[in-house]
Amino acid sequence: MPHKRTEPPASWSQMSPSDRAARLNPRRREIVRPALEHPQHFVLLSVRDMAKKLGTDPATMVRTAKGLGFDSYKDFQRYLHQLSVARATSLDMMQSGVEGDSSLPARLQKSLDQEMKNLRGLYNSLDMRRLISVANRLWKARRILLLGGDLASSLVFYLDYHLNLLGMPVSNATTPGVATHIVRSMSKADVVLGISFRRGLRMTIEGIQQARKQGAYCVGLTDTYISPVARFSDEVFLASVEVPSFGASYAAPVAVLDLLLLACGEVRRTRTLELLKKVDKEQRMGFRWYEL
Repeated sequence: MPHKRTEPPASWSQMSPSDRAARLNPRRREIVRPALEHPQHFVLLSVRDMAKKLGTDPATMVRTAKGLGFDSYKDFQRYLHQLSVARATSLDMMQSGVEGDSSLPARLQKSLDQEMKNLRGLYNSLDMRRLISVANRLWKARRILLLGGDLASSLVFYLDYHLNLLGMPVSNATTPGVATHIVRSMSKADVVLGISFRRGLRMTIEGIQQARKQGAYCVGLTDTYISPVARFSDEVFLASVEVPSFGASYAAPVAVLDLLLLACGEVRRTRTLELLKKVDKEQRMGFRWYEL
């Protein structure tokens, strides 16, 4: 069994940064505003250093952190780290890759190291029982909708292809117009799986919100508890996409989808094997395959 690492509490996802700031009086709200708007510049600071940078004193800084809803200043630091992850841009990630040895081979190695770190993080935190529970829900669903746009559409198509292979009633929405129309007819008999990372695409977040209002069970795949995907989903899985380059690493998210597909195949193994016998014939003799 993998060792469980400590994750931020899921309750952190229930409030946006602006909602947290609204809990403070105007003076303290103005004091902490720079940290909430630019968390990457404050996340590593001690309470004394942060207080100095924000023009206040350590005691006020601790009281402000508690006023935001955190049990301690350390929890506030962890939240700022999650916020910096969610707000990272392609430029931020590209610039993070030039620290230390800036040679191209060193940068490539750093990127590969980060891929491994993302997978190790997933290995140490993923609860397989939750994946199995989602797999069972997918089999019982009247309809399955996969939501995700921009780069995440590649993950949507990957999952859609395999669920179709299993004969599941799956459809996808990777553009705002399609998402708006298809979500409108979701019901409590349906499952929606939304995929979006960092700040989250508006079409995916609003699609999850609307589907949940319609009664659908919503599952999210994102990279931080403070993502709106986590806030509005019934179940959420985290997989880091961090990489010291302009893109995003999908090694960990693909691993989550692979495990979900494995669970789907295994929870109804007899049915899956019967279907794969037909697939096997096509894969051996089908016209679309090149003759060796």
